[in-house]
Amino acid sequence: MSGLRPLVPLLIAAGILLAGNGLMGTLIALRGVAEGFSPISIGIMGTAYFLGFVIGCLYIPRLLRSVGHIRAFAAMAALAATGTLLLVLIIDPYVWTAVRLLNGICFSSLFTIIESWLNSGAKNENRGRVLAIYRIIDIVAITGSQYIIPAVGVEGFTVFALTSMIITLSLVPVSIGDRSNPTPPAELRLDVSAVWQVSPLAMLGAITVGLTNGAFRMVGPVYADAVGYSVAEIVTFLNAGIIGGALMQYPLGALSDRWDRRYVILASTTAAAASTLAIFMLGAGGITGYALIFVFGSFAMPIYSLTAAHANDRATSGEYVQVAAGLILFYSTGAVVGPIAASLLMQIYGSGGLFAFIAAAYIIFILITLYRIGAGDAVPTERRGRFAALLRTSPIFIRMARRVANRENG
Repeated sequence: MSGLRPLVPLLIAAGILLAGNGLMGTLIALRGVAEGFSPISIGIMGTAYFLGFVIGCLYIPRLLRSVGHIRAFAAMAALAATGTLLLVLIIDPYVWTAVRLLNGICFSSLFTIIESWLNSGAKNENRGRVLAIYRIIDIVAITGSQYIIPAVGVEGFTVFALTSMIITLSLVPVSIGDRSNPTPPAELRLDVSAVWQVSPLAMLGAITVGLTNGAFRMVGPVYADAVGYSVAEIVTFLNAGIIGGALMQYPLGALSDRWDRRYVILASTTAAAASTLAIFMLGAGGITGYALIFVFGSFAMPIYSLTAAHANDRATSGEYVQVAAGLILFYSTGAVVGPIAASLLMQIYGSGGLFAFIAAAYIIFILITLYRIGAGDAVPTERRGRFAALLRTSPIFIRMARRVANRENG
């Protein structure tokens, strides 16, 4: 445990940031509905966030080289906290969209800084424990922070003030903790054609997950409000999907280590599509809604990690960094499109348009997966790496998980 002690402040800061970011996404949607914003306006805000996320991933290495980790972290946390307060001072969809773009830049930068720091500070013998703790912090922080919203209410200044305070508090452990200044991560220089050749299925899977999970995360609260859930029920509805995904990551990953990963990807996507269609046709009220969204999350959330494992199986050692960059940027591309496309369908066809969009995306990916299974041979068992459950916070997390998998494989 002593080897983990220097990393504790960074893990605390990560938990605070994950809580603030998770809280912000739900709050924006619910307060937007309360203010009378249209679904398409809220969808555009989601698109702006993920566009900012891409910008942050691309440019934060330059800032780290210029000013170092602590100063870069302080600057981005201050901007994110200030933007949060601006949301309640100026209730306007255009201002909110600009702030969400800024939030995307800030949070992707903050997570890149934290994960770069953790990656540098963790030793080979404790890297696996660091990742496991980080994943636990992720689930607890995101699901737990959501209940601040029903506790204090969507209306008024208080919930925005608390969110801003949470983000600001992340500065404390970083400022008084580890004073090291690790080497900044390399810039993301993506060769799209080379990454595509490694695994078209994985890259299309990343886009699909971006389309569907981005839409669910940013527009899901609008759907839940439209079908009659209270604020507390909306939070529980969203958390049911997150918890389902957390619980099923490793069982599905273990299956994919033993069998052709493409068949596990196909089965998971099919189950996600079936649950989505059930929500679309039956609605999502009461206990049935919680159960269906739990099943949806159980099979939808692990698809990204499964496709990443498949891509790494097909990559050579010199291609792992490119694969990590490709996955996060293909995911972000899908996430830029998903919220606005889903919200447009909701505005035209009603609340069910969200899950009609998600189901359509999964069905297309099912057909693509079937085609890829027929077009090529499976990766031999001896070439397969160990499955790793991935967060989509920054490309650094994928590289950390890859190093752990390489060590476990000997």
